[in-house]
Amino acid sequence: MTRVARVDSARTSTASRSGRTRNSPGVLLLNGNARCSPEVLGNKGCGIDLMRRQSLPVPSAFGIGAEVGARYLAEPGPTMDAIWDDVLDGMRWLEVETSSTFGRGAHPLLVSVRSGAAQSMPGMMDTLLNLGINDAVEAALAATSSPEFAADTHRRFTRMYRHVVAGELANGRHGTAPMPVPTDPYEQLRAGIEAVFASWHSPRAVAYRAHHRLDERSGTAVIVQAMVFGNRGTNSGAGVLCSRNPITGSAEPFGEWLPGGQGDDVVSGLVNVQPIGALRDTQPAAYAQLMAAAGRLERLAADIQEIEFTVEDGTLWLLQTRAAERSAQAAVRLALQLRREGLINDVETLRRVNPAHVEALTMPSLQPETRLTAPLLATGLAACPGVVSGRAYTDVDEALRAAERGEEVILVRGHTRPDDILGMVAARGVVTEVGGASSHAAVVSRELGRVAVVGCGNGAAAALAGKQITVDGTEGEVRAGTLKLSAWSESDTPELRELAAIARRVSPLRAHSAGEYPRLESSSDTEVRNALAAGHTDVVSGAPLVTMLTAMRAAGRDAPTR
Repeated sequence: MTRVARVDSARTSTASRSGRTRNSPGVLLLNGNARCSPEVLGNKGCGIDLMRRQSLPVPSAFGIGAEVGARYLAEPGPTMDAIWDDVLDGMRWLEVETSSTFGRGAHPLLVSVRSGAAQSMPGMMDTLLNLGINDAVEAALAATSSPEFAADTHRRFTRMYRHVVAGELANGRHGTAPMPVPTDPYEQLRAGIEAVFASWHSPRAVAYRAHHRLDERSGTAVIVQAMVFGNRGTNSGAGVLCSRNPITGSAEPFGEWLPGGQGDDVVSGLVNVQPIGALRDTQPAAYAQLMAAAGRLERLAADIQEIEFTVEDGTLWLLQTRAAERSAQAAVRLALQLRREGLINDVETLRRVNPAHVEALTMPSLQPETRLTAPLLATGLAACPGVVSGRAYTDVDEALRAAERGEEVILVRGHTRPDDILGMVAARGVVTEVGGASSHAAVVSRELGRVAVVGCGNGAAAALAGKQITVDGTEGEVRAGTLKLSAWSESDTPELRELAAIARRVSPLRAHSAGEYPRLESSSDTEVRNALAAGHTDVVSGAPLVTMLTAMRAAGRDAPTR
């Protein structure tokens, strides 16, 4: 573990500098030697440190630990004062690493400031990009690149700073004089770090954690990383790659690419993106390097990876990597694939699939003859499989009121924003006009297990508003009416049969669809625990695989054993 000191001794340990060790880290260089857990640096920081350790092309970065984030929420001013010298040392280290100077000079350094929670919370926390720019820096960027690039970068930062730090959108400051953005890069940096720490308590983040029963007390780390620019020119862009398909589970790369854009464009859902194959066609060298890195990271993690990347003037940069959010169908297929490839064992295979995944896959589905007789209202990208029906609501508050009345709700939006999380939780399905498979709507829907179709085209929301619709997240369609579904059982799916065979070898409670064994009335946690307490080893259940997965968790046999 490496705590920041002066630049000329940044790799010296804390103990040898001060004669004592700290109970928890403050500011750490992500140079490949941090080796901290996600609870300390968040998944983002750990992913950056891992990639640096593997000598992959990653912009230099340092992290401020989650323990500092938790302290900040209790004592903002004293906490920032206590770490500020270390932050400044971290910035000096970035300057040395990048041969540039922060917020000044002929080769100015700009940085991103992003959150780093231990539990991924896609889109819930605030981010700032292009931080450190002012009029003088814009002029320097224009001299070394182009005036268009420099102005675009300055414009992007100003808009994001006013939204995240000044809170103009949240506070309804439209129509008033815009709040001035500081020209001092260090003032920008301090305000940006504080804003990311404070976003832990934003309504959307609180709602997200409440839905998933996540710890409220841990706080977030902050990652400060040197900027690379996908908006620099024709050979630049940004994208998101999953090493395998997180929607269907097919063993092929899946992702999106946006020439001339930055990462927030891709994930916002506001911009029409291209499939990852477009990068292969236009920049084959960068594509090949990206695929090689994805395969390497997947083998290291023994799990499919979601990688955010930037190409700057033809040079590939990896910004972060993490385990990809996936649909229930993909969770099952990918767990079995990784087992066949020898990357995970039987216990880990079953840990990757939870009872909710199996229940989602055995929900009633839409048969072709029913589907094709219903009027087609919209088509888009199948972002999370499944079929649900309900009334389309385009306003989040109206959708919440309808759900409280007991209505089945479909949230239909131009695009979803992090603040829409309560509506997405309340809805059975999500439909958007714009955005791709890496957009906020798609990623969060997969994480929540909400059926989703995105990118249905301008005007879709108005056309669907108020109608009773059926959303088919497998076909990428929205059809009129409430369509009849037909149920399937666990035994109808080859993948579930294979999982059940594995579970009978591993689970402390073997479940069967028939036989001379005690019968469980349900696969609930209580029923399963009672069966285990009674000493049963074999039971008859209406949902054998769900029963065995529940039993493994009840017996504590779901710990990773890679």
